Amino acid sequence: MPRPKQHTVTLTAAQRRRLEKTASTGVRPAREIIRARILLALDEAGGPAPYRRVVAERLGVSEGTVYKVAKAFNDQGGDAGAVVARKKRATPPVAAKVTGDVEARIIALACSAPPEGRARWTLRLLERQVLLTEGIPPLDHSTIGRVLKKGLSNRT
Repeated sequence: MPRPKQHTVTLTAAQRRRLEKTASTGVRPAREIIRARILLALDEAGGPAPYRRVVAERLGVSEGTVYKVAKAFNDQGGDAGAVVARKKRATPPVAAKVTGDVEARIIALACSAPPEGRARWTLRLLERQVLLTEGIPPLDHSTIGRVLKKGLSNRT
């Protein structure tokens, strides 16, 4: 005798229509389409759903994927849209070194008088000066060039 299902999926009519639209139009990422099809296959609103193994074979995914989608549906409180859609990243993977304050200080440095014996600032001179300046993280000369290109291009 098989074990009882741990995570059951029961969709409302509105959720079912939205998932059918997602699965049939083909304008969504493949993972969203697969997840929508899994939820549609596991829906027990009209009667008992087939076993996960059967759903996995029909859709060409692993049984673990079917389990994870059903578990996510229950963890999200029955919100099919949250299960199907991609999660937005809360923060970028690496914090930006160049913030608005750093950018302003680099532009101000580039607009100041060059060191004695020099006619103008070069990117490598600016790089050395940035290393000596407190409050500005060490930046490569190419990064300084990008900051200046972006910041000085709209000067009048």
